[in-house]
Amino acid sequence: MQFNGTKDYISTDDLTVAVNASIALEKPLLVKGEPGTGKTELARQISESLGLEIIEWNIKSTTKAQQGLYEYDAVSRLRDSQLGDKKIENVAHYIKKGKIWKAFETNERSVLLIDEIDKADIEFPNDLLQELDKMEFYVYETNEIIKAIKRPIVIITSNNEKELPEAFLRRCFFHYIQFPDLDTLKKIVEVHFPKIKKTLLDAALNRFFEIRDVPGMKKKPSTSEALDWIKLLLIEDINPIELKSDGKDLLPKLHGALIKNEQDIHLFERLAFMARGNR
Repeated sequence: MQFNGTKDYISTDDLTVAVNASIALEKPLLVKGEPGTGKTELARQISESLGLEIIEWNIKSTTKAQQGLYEYDAVSRLRDSQLGDKKIENVAHYIKKGKIWKAFETNERSVLLIDEIDKADIEFPNDLLQELDKMEFYVYETNEIIKAIKRPIVIITSNNEKELPEAFLRRCFFHYIQFPDLDTLKKIVEVHFPKIKKTLLDAALNRFFEIRDVPGMKKKPSTSEALDWIKLLLIEDINPIELKSDGKDLLPKLHGALIKNEQDIHLFERLAFMARGNR
C-alpha cells in the first residue's frame, strides 16, 4: 500500500516518504506546517489515492478526547426513564459513537484525520495515547472493549499553535511540510489551472514570492491564498505587466486575497512611502 500523490495533489519526495513510512510502521503521521500548505488535503488525497474511506475529526478549542471515542447521553436516559420508555434497559441506545470508534469498526482499512490537534487543550493528545497506540478502548457503560477491525491510517495535523507532549510525539512519525519552492508551486498552480499562460504564471509567482519575502510581515500568504489570488487574476483577465511592482504601490492587484490583516497593509504602505521619498 504505497502513496505517490495524485493528479490533484503534488507530493514532494520527502512527504511521500513520510506518508509511506508511517503506513509501514503503523504509526500516526503528525504533519505540521504553515496554515494553507495542504495538511488537511493530504489526508483526503491519501484516501483517494489508496481507495480508502476517510473519517474526519475536526478539532476545536472545546473538543474533548472522549468525544472521539464515544459520548454517553445520561440526560436522555433519565428523561426516558421518567416517561417509562423501555429502551432505557439497553444502555447502548444512549451511546453516541465518536470518529475514532467509527474508524475502528470499518471492515476495510480507513484513513482517520484528526485535524488541527493543537487547537484543543494541552492534555488532549495525552488522553488519546493508549487508544491510538493499542487501537482499542474500553466502554464502561456497556462493559465492552472496542478494537480496530482494520488498523486505520491516522493523519494528525497541527498548525504549531502550541507544543505537543513528548509522550505523544514519541508515538508519531513526524513531518513538517516546507513552504513549496518556486518550481513546486508552479506545478501546484498548473494542476489547478492547466490552461494558465506562462507569462501570467511567471509574473504572478514572482510577485507572490516578493510579497512573502518582505521583512516584518505578520502573516505571509500561503499556498491556498496564492491559488485564490491567481484564480482572481484569471477571472479579471489581469495583464501580467500590471503585476510588476513599480515602487509607487507595493500592494499587488487584488491584494485582499493575499494580505489578510491591517498591520501588513500598513507595512506595505510605509514601504511604498519610503520608496517614493528616496527618489
